[in-house]
Amino acid sequence: MQKKQRKKYRKRYRKKCMDNQNKKNTENYDVSDTQRTIETTFYYIGAAVFFVSLILAAIAATYPNIWQRIRLPPCLFHLITGYFCPGCGGTRAVRALLHGHLLQSIYYHPLVVYAAVVYLTFMLTQTVERLSQHRVSIGMKYHNLYVWIALAILAVNFALKNILHFTVGFVFY
Repeated sequence: MQKKQRKKYRKRYRKKCMDNQNKKNTENYDVSDTQRTIETTFYYIGAAVFFVSLILAAIAATYPNIWQRIRLPPCLFHLITGYFCPGCGGTRAVRALLHGHLLQSIYYHPLVVYAAVVYLTFMLTQTVERLSQHRVSIGMKYHNLYVWIALAILAVNFALKNILHFTVGFVFY
């Protein structure tokens, strides 16, 4: 880090500590400001996704046949190359997961189940931590490892589907 940036971060940290001492808050700031900001941003995005999902679920409950009328366009990658795209099967996996068919969802696209588990764990632990006003520090922290695992799942799924399809003739529909 450059000298000016370090100075800026120290100044911000001191100001935050002084503000908390003035409020007589004894909370211990062992998490960096950047880490807390990233987790807060992800938490708000996750909450927005949750509320949009609730709205879509209410629409689906009110109009049960609406999803049969919506047709998704075919995959452009598959049309041009003939290979399955890295996201191929994702929509079917989400639908299977929402119907409670966990193994079928993993079969269609394992990244969907992984993302759902990470999302639910993150949201539940962060909610508990926030409701306890950070007294119970169980909130899942962001790590690049979660993204690398997702990319590995995506790459393996992409390679496996295409290898099995073009060597053995296995179809994933």
